[in-house]
Amino acid sequence: MEKSQSKQESSTKVAQHEGQEDVDPTFKTKKLMEVELMKHRVQLERNLKLRTFPGARTKQVKEALYPLLTWSSKSKNLFQNFTKLLLFKKLCQRGSENLVRESWYPCVPEEGAHMIDIQDLFGPNLGTQKKPQLVIIEGAAGIGKSTLARLVKRAWKEGKLYRNDFHHVFFFSCRELAQYEQLSLAELIVQGQEVPTAPIRQILSHPEKLLFILDGIDEPAWVLADQNPELCLHWSQTQPVHTLLGSLLGKSILPEASFLLTTRTTALQKFIPSLEQPCQVEVLGFTLFERKNYFYKYFGKKKGGVTTFTLVKSNSALLTLCEVPWVCWLVCTCLKKQMEQGGELSLTSQTTTALCLKYLSLTIPGQHMRTQLRDLCSLAAEGVCQRRTLFSESDLCKQGLDEHAIASFLKIGVLQKQASSLSYSFAHLCLQEFFAAMSYILDDSEERHADMKNDRIVETLVERYGRQNLFEAPTVRFLFGLLGKEELKKIEKLFSCSLHGKTKLKLLWHILGKSQPHQPPCLGLLHCLYENQDMELLTHVMHDLQGTIVPGPDDLAHTVLQTNVKHLVIQTDMDLMVVTFCIKFCCHVRSLQLNRKVQQGHKFTAPGMVLYRWTPITDASWKIFFSNLKLARNLEELDLSGNPLSYYAVHSLCTTLRKRGCQLKTLWLVECGLTSTYCSLLASVLSARSSLTELDLQLNDLGDGGVKMLCEGLRNPACNLSILWLDQASLSDQVIAELRTLEAKNPKLLISSTWKPHVMVPTMNMDKEEVGDSQALLKQQRQQSGDKHMEPLGTEDEFWGPTGPVTTEVVDRERNLYRVQLPMAGSYRCPSTGLHFVVTRAVTIEIEFCAWSQYLDKTPLQQSHMVVGPLFDIKAEQGAVTAVYLPHFVALQEGIVDSSLFHVAHFQEHGMVLETPARVEQHYAVLENPSFSPMGILLRMIPAVGHFIPITSTTLIYYHLYLEDVTFHLYLVPNDCSIRKAIDDEEMKFQFVRINKPPPVDALYLGSRYIVSSSKLVEIIPKELELCYRSPGESQLFSEIDFGHMDSEIKLQIKDKRHMNLKWEALLKPGDLRPALPKIATAPKDAPSLLHFMDQHREQLVARVTSVDPLLDKLHGLVLSEDSYEVVRSETTNQDKMRKLFSLSRSWSWDCKDQFYQALKETHPHLVMDILEKLGGVSVRS
Repeated sequence: MEKSQSKQESSTKVAQHEGQEDVDPTFKTKKLMEVELMKHRVQLERNLKLRTFPGARTKQVKEALYPLLTWSSKSKNLFQNFTKLLLFKKLCQRGSENLVRESWYPCVPEEGAHMIDIQDLFGPNLGTQKKPQLVIIEGAAGIGKSTLARLVKRAWKEGKLYRNDFHHVFFFSCRELAQYEQLSLAELIVQGQEVPTAPIRQILSHPEKLLFILDGIDEPAWVLADQNPELCLHWSQTQPVHTLLGSLLGKSILPEASFLLTTRTTALQKFIPSLEQPCQVEVLGFTLFERKNYFYKYFGKKKGGVTTFTLVKSNSALLTLCEVPWVCWLVCTCLKKQMEQGGELSLTSQTTTALCLKYLSLTIPGQHMRTQLRDLCSLAAEGVCQRRTLFSESDLCKQGLDEHAIASFLKIGVLQKQASSLSYSFAHLCLQEFFAAMSYILDDSEERHADMKNDRIVETLVERYGRQNLFEAPTVRFLFGLLGKEELKKIEKLFSCSLHGKTKLKLLWHILGKSQPHQPPCLGLLHCLYENQDMELLTHVMHDLQGTIVPGPDDLAHTVLQTNVKHLVIQTDMDLMVVTFCIKFCCHVRSLQLNRKVQQGHKFTAPGMVLYRWTPITDASWKIFFSNLKLARNLEELDLSGNPLSYYAVHSLCTTLRKRGCQLKTLWLVECGLTSTYCSLLASVLSARSSLTELDLQLNDLGDGGVKMLCEGLRNPACNLSILWLDQASLSDQVIAELRTLEAKNPKLLISSTWKPHVMVPTMNMDKEEVGDSQALLKQQRQQSGDKHMEPLGTEDEFWGPTGPVTTEVVDRERNLYRVQLPMAGSYRCPSTGLHFVVTRAVTIEIEFCAWSQYLDKTPLQQSHMVVGPLFDIKAEQGAVTAVYLPHFVALQEGIVDSSLFHVAHFQEHGMVLETPARVEQHYAVLENPSFSPMGILLRMIPAVGHFIPITSTTLIYYHLYLEDVTFHLYLVPNDCSIRKAIDDEEMKFQFVRINKPPPVDALYLGSRYIVSSSKLVEIIPKELELCYRSPGESQLFSEIDFGHMDSEIKLQIKDKRHMNLKWEALLKPGDLRPALPKIATAPKDAPSLLHFMDQHREQLVARVTSVDPLLDKLHGLVLSEDSYEVVRSETTNQDKMRKLFSLSRSWSWDCKDQFYQALKETHPHLVMDILEKLGGVSVRS
């Protein structure tokens, strides 16, 4: 009998997921293992249910859980497949207080929250540095929580995760665990193991090494209350399951054990007892790369993966929905059904509800099955009301489902059979909730009882989910979606029935009427409205947003002092799409700000909304974002400052701005990573008679070329712009003169680089009349201040901050050690190095460029991690720096590299420490409240990709300053400032100087090879370059191009070797070559009034000479005595040293000043050449 049952259950286990293998692409690798394990567990399961043990083996089962055969998956990618879920670790700063709503949901997003990897789940908390015992995995329905929990168990078993932290890991599905009435701790442990591995006494001897994983803690209808320790006297004593779990979670038993819980976001406070220091991790779904990866695994890359994903990618809304893994499966299933039926591949769904209806139309065959589907919907609704997800065969029969229908639903994958309990469940809980919502729609009660029926439905939903959580519930969201006009028509066609649309719509108003007095509009409601897509409903409900938004259960909405501004935290692309879709129907929202971090942004005069987000936004989401804003006719102000924007994103933005319906007047794009290549797009907007009147492009590296493009747009008569905020210190005199000419010709135009926070509040004139923050007033203020910040002297190594440029001093050139004195609190960025500091007060920071090779070679990380940015040794006063932005050269916009793979390496006395950055942006990784040591960015390598990753690169071209026959050195290297600097220094030793040309626009790939070619017949050795990373201390690869006498222009090109696609080209002209520095001749006696170079450029030399000591060394013994040499060196700053040197030079002869010029030319050739180029020559005497 037992052998028969074992055989039956084993075969059931094989069949239970028939039709579901594609939900989890690794499912096939696990089936074999589970079937084998089943035969070992059946007897034990049977004993647990009967509550008896065979007498001869009672002690053996309780104390010596015998070792059996263990299995490990053969799939090499098993661990890799699911590490790409986005994990967001929150901070919960609590003592021992209960986990109540206020402590779980603060009114603002915490500064310390950050993205993490799966191996960091039990990492130390930033605040306490203690490892948590309780980790709570939360997230929306279908987001991948259960997959993540199973992965932790699987990876631990394979020795890839937490092997040193835990000796035993037990996994429990709470929906299955709730089927048992009573269990002892020993029996619970048996349930959590695939194969018993050790005697129970041995397992319990080290409770601190135990991890209990409870998946779906919120699914059963139980309350896990903390119990008195006396209620659990021994591990063999049985007690109710909910009491046993409550005792474990409440630390009554095994207080040292650790726990990993998964739960939906809406139900945390109901099930968590009083515990200290929990770690909250929210699952945010798939990255863009993992969405593509999922399709490739489902269909096979060559068998349809590329075709299907290309189809989905063409529908931006659908691609965004696929952020949820369950929706990915749903989309793939629909496309697979279309392939099997031989139809054209087409999927135009914009909502999850529409997708589910499409799934039904493709999978439910025949009218008989659709009749049975009504019964299945009733079963789903009953289960939702009773918090049940497992159903017996008798439960199915009670609803009218016959054997044929059950078999059919199993075959098509709607239902699945649980082998361990011989019960049934829906393929996914979301699917059950969809069918439950369908049941309410198909309820064919008489119309005269419609109001009573609606009352009953609403009360059922409120009782099940609570008023506060009503709009978070998938059943309610599906209900909103199914009550959309188009969806009602689809249901009528699917079930061949007639639904009273107006009567059904009353249900929506019923839900809103019952809930809104208790819950103001929140993100959950916006998701419901998005599913419905009804313009009339959206317009009506969004009008109510003029009321105050208060903290919701999940969206962290809050109100601040500006009562006319709403604040929402959005974590996913889906949230962003939903919010911007709904804003279209919100006539009073005239200002919108999207913040990548908690910061004091621009203050709006008009009512507006501020959206906070921690994770980077994909190009597909930007496209939807701007497309929705195109239809938001009331929006006047948009602030995207601090968000890295790709070329594609700016293209989408400019497409929207050029539309006639767009009413946007003010656009802030401060520090968005814009370069000259973006300016042609922005110029097209200026020329298109757009409504834009103010544009802020500060803290972007636009360059002369980019600003010239903007000038073309500003000259167009159609341009309406009146204020342009623009950094000008790095621009050439020619371009600055062009900007001044534009201002002179257009009195209404203000072009300013005076950085200030945008506080758009009216001001009063002398008569206390409002005059506003007009460009005329700003222009007047700028003229009165003498235009102090317009044309500061400086070099490319300066830090730009609130007061303008701050000069960087050279402390020790041989060590590459520099110092910068930041004068006040604020944000400072150095365009040359990419470093960016946020400081709370005036502080002196020392920066030393280091070589990775001297640090990384001593660690084992070379095989698992790769360098993706420069290594700095930074020293600063503790606590003065609140954030540091470390540059990296990975091209995130390509969607191939996941930001969770980034780590910051700290090299300290006791060894190396890897830190997860608070966030990763397009060009930076951000550390908040940092501690300093030699530090730089590493990327954890993906075995399937290796070093072959997309990066931003740069080309460096050098030529000899004095040779008549021109020879170029061409480098293709990662965009790393330390590599650039090392190459500059090396070339300068041989008197080669750099010609500045634009870098490649597109991302290139490390490990790829590229071909160098020329428009003329010249010798190029070698013609092939590999793009690779070499530490700054190593020799870099370059091509030598022998041109001879250069009397005409030449075009250089770089193409990828594999496809010969053009990746970069530059035009070199004779005018690009600087003339050799002139020698200064002896001064004639008849020309006493002519100034020497040294005197003529005194101001610039004081400000820009950064290596004074090497200059003094060359002058020592020639024009400086020992005493004079020491007097100058005793000054503290480079500027003071230069001033002292100039004070001594008053007594120098012309020959002495010539000596100074020669020494300066040797130590600062670029500075001398830059001054001469701007001057057009040098003052000499003949």
